[in-house]
Amino acid sequence: MQEAKEEVRARLNIEDVIGEYVQLKRAGRNFKGLSPFSGEKTPSFYVSPDKHIWHDFSSGKGGDVFSFVMEVEGMDFRQALELLARRAGVDLSLYQSSGSQDLAKKKKRLIAANELAAAYYQQSLLRNEHAQQYIFKRRGLNKKVVQDFKIGYAPDSGEALTGFLKKKGFSPQEIKDAGLTNRFGGDLFRGRMMIPLMDSTGVVIGFTGRIISDDPSAPKYLNTPQTLLYDKSRHVFGFSQAKESMRKADYAVVVEGNLDVVSSHQAGVCPVVATAGTAMTEHHLRAISRLTSNVRLAFDGDKAGVAATERAIPIAQSVGVELSIIGLPDNAKDPDELIQKDPALWQLAIDNAKPAVDWVIEQFAKREDLESAAGKRLFSTAALSVIRTLGDPVEQDHYLTKIAKMTDTTRDALMRKMSVSADSAPKIPKTIKKPHDVTEEKHEEPDKIQDSLLAVALVDVRIQELFEGVNPVIFRGKDRQGVGAYIAKNRGEKIESIPQNLLEYEKYVTMLLLHPDVDNVDWNVENRVSTATEVLRSLQTNYQKAKKEELLQNEAAARERGDSEAAAEYLRQLSMLIKGER
Repeated sequence: MQEAKEEVRARLNIEDVIGEYVQLKRAGRNFKGLSPFSGEKTPSFYVSPDKHIWHDFSSGKGGDVFSFVMEVEGMDFRQALELLARRAGVDLSLYQSSGSQDLAKKKKRLIAANELAAAYYQQSLLRNEHAQQYIFKRRGLNKKVVQDFKIGYAPDSGEALTGFLKKKGFSPQEIKDAGLTNRFGGDLFRGRMMIPLMDSTGVVIGFTGRIISDDPSAPKYLNTPQTLLYDKSRHVFGFSQAKESMRKADYAVVVEGNLDVVSSHQAGVCPVVATAGTAMTEHHLRAISRLTSNVRLAFDGDKAGVAATERAIPIAQSVGVELSIIGLPDNAKDPDELIQKDPALWQLAIDNAKPAVDWVIEQFAKREDLESAAGKRLFSTAALSVIRTLGDPVEQDHYLTKIAKMTDTTRDALMRKMSVSADSAPKIPKTIKKPHDVTEEKHEEPDKIQDSLLAVALVDVRIQELFEGVNPVIFRGKDRQGVGAYIAKNRGEKIESIPQNLLEYEKYVTMLLLHPDVDNVDWNVENRVSTATEVLRSLQTNYQKAKKEELLQNEAAARERGDSEAAAEYLRQLSMLIKGER
């Protein structure tokens, strides 16, 4: 796919693609605009047409045109490549093996069948008064949301859709593979309100059909079966309609029903999606986490809802998202019902979401009599089973204290109980950083002077000569140290694109190549050498001072524990450091 990627990149201007999402203005050889990832008022988002890269200084994100689409659209690389390939007019199948080409062609046909089916169902809705009464009057949906979600109606006859698709040139096998027929070869969906299931780009890949008659023998909902296009364990309903709102609001609400999503969007609460009637999976959370790490679940408080939340907590930990639970008022059975009463109450419920672990513990407490020994035993057993899955010791400690207070017992007793069954407990997943987290050192106040120095050194060989003999450890963080080491070893080489040896630090180097300080007063051509010399001298001094303090502290600690050999080694290192200064 590397050849395909380069072909797509060559055919597209990065400023044109990004310009569809960000209002860009010329700034010398570059463009700048307001960040699409934060609510800034001063532009700090830069695009370089020459280098074909972008960087957002407000969020620390950056990269090429593919990474931008992945960030702004919540896509993985393959999806971003396919989207940009369509825009560039590149046929990706030409870059695939014969088997892959056949598969790509088959998918293309199935997509075409589903898109035609959606259009057919929409036209059928316009011709059926009964369906219109149900959708617009009984469900209370307006025309805009019906259009946005491409809602339609499946005629209550045997082969209306299949006959239509056959006339359009689709074979019975293709219609079946698209998930549109039943086991007899007729229409799968009949007499139903049709809600298309779309991928992250808005392409129709399947359907949910809601019965509109009062037939008690028919299932209320009918979904497209597993197909080459549709996988319910991965599909997030409403993602294409909600992705912009999720990114801007920095949270996603996950509800249980597709019509809850539709109603919420109609009410103006748009960062809402659904898992299409299936349990929350890692695939669902990973798709959502590309846009936000704050996920709020609107699950029922019954046993099934609590169990679903329990299962979701360790998954959220492994993916790196913060999970919270939205509690609905007792007089509302689902978000749709609450929205019909007052959309403001729905937004209030979202705003008041509780951390998932707190919510689960509260649900456990409601089931048991915490005044009795048996109730305390059952409650603590259930609660501790959740606490074990938490990867952060501080978080575990917080909840152990909370459970101890609720059961009027000691933390020691709870810890003994938790350790008894530790061997049979599920393994604690590692807590990984959220997809859009910056490196650990960037949680500190960033050292802008170091960044400015390295940015100038990349493009000015005079500054690079000052790096001769410089130890990269004087820079803070592995990104800065990596770039500093590269400059010291490759002096005399003006760098305008990311070298192969610096791909490990791609995002950081992208930021340096677009760094605005390169042209300011302190770093202009006349002042650069003197400014860089002073900065390097200051960094060296600060590093040596910190190193001395560290060695003295280590030596004192070694003496205190009676390790004379280690103490002598620390003093030797200190002596070498002082000699080096001289």
